[in-house]
Amino acid sequence: MSQTSEGRQESPDARPEARIADRLRTRIGESGPVPVPVFMAEALFDPIAGFYATKDPLGAGADFVTAPEISQMFGEVIGLWAAQAWVDMGSPAHVHLVELGPGKGTLMHDILRTGRVVPGFLNALEVTLVEASPALKMVQGRVLADSPVQIRWADRLEKAPDGPAVILANEFLDCLPVRQAVKAGGVWRERCVGLHPDDETRFAFVTGPALSSADLEFVPESLRDLPEGSLVELRPGDRQIVDALALRFSRHKGRALFIDYGPAKSEPGDTLQAIRAHEKVDPLDRPGTADLTTRVDFETLAKAGIEAGLDVHGPQTQRDFLAALGIAQRTKMLAARVPEKRDMLLRQLDRLTGEDQMGVLFKAICLSSPGLPDPAGLPPFTAQG
Repeated sequence: MSQTSEGRQESPDARPEARIADRLRTRIGESGPVPVPVFMAEALFDPIAGFYATKDPLGAGADFVTAPEISQMFGEVIGLWAAQAWVDMGSPAHVHLVELGPGKGTLMHDILRTGRVVPGFLNALEVTLVEASPALKMVQGRVLADSPVQIRWADRLEKAPDGPAVILANEFLDCLPVRQAVKAGGVWRERCVGLHPDDETRFAFVTGPALSSADLEFVPESLRDLPEGSLVELRPGDRQIVDALALRFSRHKGRALFIDYGPAKSEPGDTLQAIRAHEKVDPLDRPGTADLTTRVDFETLAKAGIEAGLDVHGPQTQRDFLAALGIAQRTKMLAARVPEKRDMLLRQLDRLTGEDQMGVLFKAICLSSPGLPDPAGLPPFTAQG
């Protein structure tokens, strides 16, 4: 035990990382097991000890590395995609470039650097970063300190300024809390987190109450008749994002690009994982000290977009999407300019597009206001049989 300045012994439970676990144990002891998204939200977004509130989780020495950190080429081709989206919208004199979950700000930095080559694009931009983490806001502010356009922040998409918009989200949806349901006794039941029967200091998954008829609407239709013991994930957070886009794009032209990892077609199974210092760990261990993510259900996301009246293109594998945007040609150009970095550039390209790297698992999907030209690199959505 440590000692305070007054000489009193301080309980180990006073440590910041114990704050979340203690509160969850108290809540479970008083009211019973909590649904999985409640556990995730506490672990990720607690304002004092939550993972995103306290950590700078991105970068080579941190918990995970995203595509913009792998290579500047990713941000460069996405920047040109965003500029083309602006042109497709009629090159409005003012357009909001909004990024959801902008990480360190690296992607936006590369986009704005590349945007200089498109006449009028930077002059039209107003940039908003949608970020909930105070720690990451500070990092983003440093990275974008020399930005050619003014940067503002919002806590959620609905708070971003109104008007025509190009919205970007790289590895954002996978961090939204999800619900899980287990087929038990022929009924879909909420999967919850309770206390371990052999050790009440630990957490364990338990089966909770039956889903309501309204909740069942979030279970992909193709998965509702799965056999006993099956597990499915429900993503109401994705639906909220789609509804916010539909409302925004009903007033002004807009286009939203999501790049994330997950299947193109709805699949059953538990995809909740925790990453701490690049290693997979138990998702229930030491909440607040590891990133929690799940795979995105792109088919359900696409169908939600269509139901909301949006045009949907994709999902397309990141490999094919980046190839269509010319990333291989960009690699060749850079390698010719700095031949001593050729091998490094090829390794970066492989990590972004290789079949056994990010190329196939990661997908891109675009949701747009109706009537715009097809977005670069993405075919119209077609429901799979």
